[in-house]
Amino acid sequence: MRSTVCLLILAFLPLLSAAQLLDICNARPRDLALEPRCVYRSPDPEEPDEPTPEPRPVNPRVWELSKANSRFALSLYKQMARSRTAQENIFMSPLSISTAFAMTKLGACNKTLEQIMKVFEFDTIKEKTSDMIHFFFAKLNCRLYRKKDKTTLLVSANRLFGDKSLYFNETYQNISETVYGAKLMPLNFKANPEAARITINEWISNKTENRIRDTLPAGALDSNTALVLVNTIYFKGQWKNKFPKENLSPSDFHVDASRTCQVDMMYQEIKFNYKDLPDEKVQLLEMPYRGEDITMVIILPSRGHPLSQVEENLDQKKLNSWMDQMQETTVSVSVPRFRLEDKFSLKEKLQQMGLTDLFSADNASLPGILEDGSETLFISNAYHKAFLEVNEEGSEAAASTAVVAVGRSFNFNREFFNADRPFLVIIRESSLNTLLFMGRVSDPCEQ
Repeated sequence: MRSTVCLLILAFLPLLSAAQLLDICNARPRDLALEPRCVYRSPDPEEPDEPTPEPRPVNPRVWELSKANSRFALSLYKQMARSRTAQENIFMSPLSISTAFAMTKLGACNKTLEQIMKVFEFDTIKEKTSDMIHFFFAKLNCRLYRKKDKTTLLVSANRLFGDKSLYFNETYQNISETVYGAKLMPLNFKANPEAARITINEWISNKTENRIRDTLPAGALDSNTALVLVNTIYFKGQWKNKFPKENLSPSDFHVDASRTCQVDMMYQEIKFNYKDLPDEKVQLLEMPYRGEDITMVIILPSRGHPLSQVEENLDQKKLNSWMDQMQETTVSVSVPRFRLEDKFSLKEKLQQMGLTDLFSADNASLPGILEDGSETLFISNAYHKAFLEVNEEGSEAAASTAVVAVGRSFNFNREFFNADRPFLVIIRESSLNTLLFMGRVSDPCEQ
């Protein structure tokens, strides 16, 4: 029976910045020693995917990685939706989760490696070998975390916390630090796991402006813990077009057919990317943050059409089709102020998606993590915690920026978008269509 445990932690928030990614942003594959212990080769697809034009200039494999992350995001979201009641909010960063498990993949072999490749859709990338995924992640991170605008902050941070009594594989450490910026911090899990838990939680809190606290619950670590891998994403942005404060007013939000509560509703009339899809029974609205690379997309079901049906039928092809149909339109927009906080264990969700061996003390194969190549590690659990706050400024932090004043004169051609009932929310990097955050606002009451 195995005695050592490896734990994944994922924390994420909506806010943005430029990560210090060394020279890797300009590196070529041959410049990096990407040689993990094991490599998985993807089988040739039976049928080629429909061609999708990628943005230029971008490495086509980076574009494919972004699509793979989005497919995983929607699959995981469906698992989350099925495990919650329709009245419960959901919020998560699928990119944070994909990144943390890509780091785990560095040390994986055999069926464990194969399952990670399949569950996270990494095997859909045309580059056949798993080791190159890390290079593509580095390039994707360079695109995502470059500085967008002085009022916008998007930051990702990674860290390895290893037991000080163990010797970790040098190649594993080097790739983790070079590609993901994840340095190894030794902690004494054996003698004082509670002190180690506090240290890790404090690191996460510091990296997320104290918004993500206590990610690791009490009892998550014990004397058998060997390694904790952490990824955090923090985003903060101001709307390109702020909602005038004088337009804020109390309004009813219909949580379900039997429950209504009062929320602070924000209002403005301006041009946004928008599409009404009556056949699909949804409206789409896209609101850009300053810098315009990062946007929030709201998917609002038609009145009387349950959000659960939209969720169950949503896939990447449909989502992309919907967003591609959006056009700049004058829209009368009413959106509630809201705040989402979510935390959950990923273990059961990922097991249901096919990632079983990684969490098994008997079957996990992670020989690339420890220096001696031993098969003594497995993942005991993976924790995720997320926070989102939306207000008239865009996020909690205000900055001195110009506000576009929009008249309220009657416009016969305007569309109406009134988010007074449960809706889906996506924060994405628009040039690559990378889903940074995803969730649903079912109950914005009692904030």
